[in-house]
Amino acid sequence: MLLYDFARFFRPKGSVLDVGCGCGILGLLLKRDFPSINLSAIDIQEEHVSLTLKNVQKNALNANVILGDFAKYEFGEKFDFIVSNPPFYHELTKKSEDERLKISRYANLLPLKEFLLKSAFLMKPKGFLVFCYDSKQIEDIILQSSAAKLKICDFRFVYPKKDRESSLVLIGARKESKAFAKIHSPFFMFEEDAYSKEAKEIFKIADTRSLDWE
Repeated sequence: MLLYDFARFFRPKGSVLDVGCGCGILGLLLKRDFPSINLSAIDIQEEHVSLTLKNVQKNALNANVILGDFAKYEFGEKFDFIVSNPPFYHELTKKSEDERLKISRYANLLPLKEFLLKSAFLMKPKGFLVFCYDSKQIEDIILQSSAAKLKICDFRFVYPKKDRESSLVLIGARKESKAFAKIHSPFFMFEEDAYSKEAKEIFKIADTRSLDWE
């Protein structure tokens, strides 16, 4: 939800690619809010692609949904806007026994360098890449973005609470940009033991529903 809200800030247009789409929520919310975009979504797991297709149909939206490995798939087109919640758990993190969760969460299955290089290759001139990542890896994010010739223009750090360290960073990067970086105000997920006012507002705007699919 936080990445969706952050992506809305850039008002995506043209061709949009959702990388590692999962159930499709990120790209489909953007398609709902910006109907003129041409949405494509890719995921390496067949179950996720099936869920995305069901959500496309359930919400009467249009999207090109692809089953494939983002790093290896040949798209045959360039994109104006790429959005992704990529796997970013580092290799020292204790891994889940669930194979589906391993694929979705751990960066060794889509390393940051590989993710950024492929994204840069697929972006049109002046294109946007919007993604989230582990805040503790900010140095590597900056170095690998620069190596991929992407300029980070927007940062927003996410904190569980005001007295905690940042756990997530939202990144907006552009191809062929000379803009100075903008550090957005911090986002606090909780106030006391309840969701913050800003978090509640994002959930309200997203207006999603959870369903059990057979």
